Amino acid sequence: MYSVRFVLASASPARLATLRSAGVQPEVIVSGVDEPAATREAEQRYGILEPADVALVLARAKCEDVASRDESDDALVLGCDSVLEFEGAAYGKPADVADATARWQRMRGKSGVLHSGHWLIDNRDEGTGATFGVTASTVVHFADIDDEEIEEYVATGEPLWVAGAFTVDGLGGPFVTSIEGDYHNVVGVSLPALRELLHEIGVAWHDLRSSTTQSA
Repeated sequence: MYSVRFVLASASPARLATLRSAGVQPEVIVSGVDEPAATREAEQRYGILEPADVALVLARAKCEDVASRDESDDALVLGCDSVLEFEGAAYGKPADVADATARWQRMRGKSGVLHSGHWLIDNRDEGTGATFGVTASTVVHFADIDDEEIEEYVATGEPLWVAGAFTVDGLGGPFVTSIEGDYHNVVGVSLPALRELLHEIGVAWHDLRSSTTQSA
């Protein structure tokens, strides 16, 4: 085994906690990407994007932003972004309390698909120079909660800070009745998808896990 320097281009505490729970200690360098602007630019170039493509476009933009900095030299850089596909539209973080409340009123008792885009750039000095990614998708079934439950949940503030206005690993957990697919993908980073990306560039999961780099 050898140690691989690994950088997570995301401010998400949930993604960081997921990686740490799997034995990976990434450095964290947060991107400065303007997500709406990045999405508009991609749509001008490629046309209207499917929700899964939105997640990948934003993951790539974040990864490329961080990978271009000197701090990420000689490292693997991972960018991630999540969106909820519900009734054919892509939803990120709610704009405000009213938006989060209205969204939950539409989602309750129904299902959506949580898409998490993963983009990896190999910046290692002796690496492949590869830049590529994948989107992982998980079906999420929501409980048929009442207006009071929605009001109390939104009042916690949690729905305002997460894609789709819910978590499965936090305060929103009681309102997710089941999922179809990778649990960690709903949290924000699919460990199996990341393992496959690493495999493509000849890096074993245990090489990443052996890193002792502390997060910054």
